[in-house]
Amino acid sequence: MKNKLEEIRKEKGITQEELADALEVSRQTISSLENGRYNPSIILAFKISRYFNLSIEEIFIYEEEEA
Repeated sequence: MKNKLEEIRKEKGITQEELADALEVSRQTISSLENGRYNPSIILAFKISRYFNLSIEEIFIYEEEEA
């Protein structure tokens, strides 16, 4: 799954550390999300979308895997 988290975070002038603190996760979690090494739980996805006042679909892009 791709995401626009880094782009959105930088547009808002927020550091990874600030976002991590607001979401009660580690900075490493934010880094892993931004680099596509980790997909968020549905709860974390909702927290991120609420924090930025965007829909989950505006942040995370689901791409179906080819069979």
